Amino acid sequence: MPYRALALSALCLAAFAAQAQTKVVFATNWKAQAAHGGFYQAVADGTYKRMGLEVEIRQGGPQVNNRPLLPAGKIDFLMTGNLLHSFDNVKNGVPVVVVASMFQKDPQALFAHPGQGYGQFADLKNAPTAFIAKDAQFSWWSWLKADYGFRDERLKPYNYNLGPFLADKKSIQQGYAVEEPISIEKQGGFKPLTFLLADHGYSTYSTTIEARLDTVKQQPELISSFVNASVLGWVNYLYGDRRRADALIKRDNPEMTDEMIGRSVALMKELGIVDSGDALTLGIGAMKPERIKDFHDKMVRAGLYKPGEVDLSKVATLQFVNKGVGLDLKKQLGGK
Repeated sequence: MPYRALALSALCLAAFAAQAQTKVVFATNWKAQAAHGGFYQAVADGTYKRMGLEVEIRQGGPQVNNRPLLPAGKIDFLMTGNLLHSFDNVKNGVPVVVVASMFQKDPQALFAHPGQGYGQFADLKNAPTAFIAKDAQFSWWSWLKADYGFRDERLKPYNYNLGPFLADKKSIQQGYAVEEPISIEKQGGFKPLTFLLADHGYSTYSTTIEARLDTVKQQPELISSFVNASVLGWVNYLYGDRRRADALIKRDNPEMTDEMIGRSVALMKELGIVDSGDALTLGIGAMKPERIKDFHDKMVRAGLYKPGEVDLSKVATLQFVNKGVGLDLKKQLGGK
């Protein structure tokens, strides 16, 4: 083949490859941080591109609500906090479904000062003051009351300011287990006791990925590519070189620092937020219907839902997970 023909063929292949990239918008529920690291990793190291996807990560934040954008068709995938959002979607007839769960454990936690008599999780109900945000009072706090005997009269509003907690050594406070301990130690000069709700029965999946029902039916290959690439992104972020992903996180959220990100990743590993439980054998993103039912039943007992109000068969689909994606890569990277 003449040189000119070879060159033209190469240009055509390059143009085809560029056209073959499917544009995807993935929206998160908060500003960029280490807890979003696997998704940024898949952008930074080209994993999404190798799967034929051109992915734009659109941040959430305190003044941003990305949830309505998914059913409206303005975005393709949505990262949500936990299964309560998904139960609400089914209850209200919103045509979306969970296709993967990147976190096996919800990072929500309660924090206490050391040396104040809080040796066990059950001791926390005796705290004279609990700084809890309004939204939490109508979600997992109801579960704590039903299963552990926590009481509303101990409540004080948590306004995402550590000052009141730091000033009151007998108090407890809510927070994100991969972030608040870092801030508490920096501002208060001590390492708080961290009680992860997930380790005491709060069995929801977290950092779930939702897609529209019509996408599941009409473009299952697209969802499979996005989920698999995201899983590989998380494996590489936890066990490989994450520097380029961290640079993207800091670009999108300049409040993040290398120290904050590094310590947050260490906490994710230490607490088994991403890679624990079923993820160890089925791959990151794993879900099981019996666990979804277990969490739902606890929320019914807590009074958040009525029996039969949520059709659990519509909450999640397992067709894109539990396939062991990333397990070989994890071994290659030396992950345990």
